[in-house]
Amino acid sequence: MTTTSNHISPGMTLSIGGKIYRVEHSVKVTVAKGTPFIKTKLKNLMSDEVIEKNFKVDEEVKEVSLSERSLEYLYLEGKGYLFLDIDHLEEVLVSSDVVGEKVSYLKEGAQLKATFYGDTIFSIELPQFLELMIVKIEDLKSKVSVSNASKIAILETGAKVEVPLFIEVGDIIKVDTHIGEFVQRI
Repeated sequence: MTTTSNHISPGMTLSIGGKIYRVEHSVKVTVAKGTPFIKTKLKNLMSDEVIEKNFKVDEEVKEVSLSERSLEYLYLEGKGYLFLDIDHLEEVLVSSDVVGEKVSYLKEGAQLKATFYGDTIFSIELPQFLELMIVKIEDLKSKVSVSNASKIAILETGAKVEVPLFIEVGDIIKVDTHIGEFVQRI
């Protein structure tokens, strides 16, 4: 959908040079001598890079709409990750670039949200809390003190999380995936 730069507002999604950006900030700048323009801050939805871009008044821009779908993680396939699109019951391959650091919390059967533009996935969002089993506890290198009353646990997905001393191998714990922290033992 084509619109003009005068209508750019925060939250809009634009396609510029083959890349998809979300408008973070937009303001019309009027100068005493010269032509007014629209100054924006745009966030690249693939790389999370924020750029500043100016548009001429009434310049045509391409607004795009993104859709969210629920995906269920199946398994690693080659250099990508295979998911089942729950809404359309079809398999979707997501590149490792899109999955990024979130791979350390991917567990078979985990459901998450994915943002699509057409058939291209731009991002995935894990549920905030997951219940995962501890498969290994790293050896404590030094004596435990009151200020250091935790240890590192390795989860079934490969993620490392700091846990209290009473947690053992085989325990299932709730983890906050957004900050990578232990919440509670289940």
